[in-house]
Amino acid sequence: MADTNYRLFYSPGACSLAPHIVLEEMGVPFEPVRVVIAEGGNRTPEYLALNPRGRVPALTWREGDRERVLTEAMAIMAWVSMRHPQVSLLPAPRTEAFVRALEWMGWLGSTMHQAGVRTVFRPERFTTDAAGAPGIAAQGRETIRAGYADIEQRLTGRRYAIGDTFGAVDAYLLVFYRWGNRCGLAMREEFPGYARVMDEVRSRHAVRRVVEREGIEID
Repeated sequence: MADTNYRLFYSPGACSLAPHIVLEEMGVPFEPVRVVIAEGGNRTPEYLALNPRGRVPALTWREGDRERVLTEAMAIMAWVSMRHPQVSLLPAPRTEAFVRALEWMGWLGSTMHQAGVRTVFRPERFTTDAAGAPGIAAQGRETIRAGYADIEQRLTGRRYAIGDTFGAVDAYLLVFYRWGNRCGLAMREEFPGYARVMDEVRSRHAVRRVVEREGIEID
């Protein structure tokens, strides 16, 4: 197994929840470092020196006397999975299953997160006209509702997103299930297939430990 000395910088309930779960599930030693966005923890000089974009997650590890920094949830999950293939939560590289996992995560991180959930939570960031913010949020809510319907259809009849075993995509899907509830959607009633898979995910010991550590609610 590769030397690690990993530190994962996360904010409770943010997209960093996914790599947080992945590291915990893999049993790879790491230090979780709490950076609370709501308290401005991501804008401190210390954190900006680490990640000038001021976003979470960020993963650091040491190579000799050098500290390396990697950002973006999908990249972090892919990196630790490739470094620890014996406990990886992604399919083997150079397989269709691997690129299907990337397909899932790329869509979640772009359409569902940046063009969807963020426009609901922070519509004022997408316009210079304050009067237009409610319309942006309303459109964002329709975007994610269509996305959740897509997820529901894709998960129908499946135990997990990719094959029959838990993986990084399932951890990422839990983030969006939680966010759907926070956006005011009745996730369990509207998307029962999605909820069923997420119940399976939430029953896992590692997932429960991370949810407790972050101090968050899913439903």
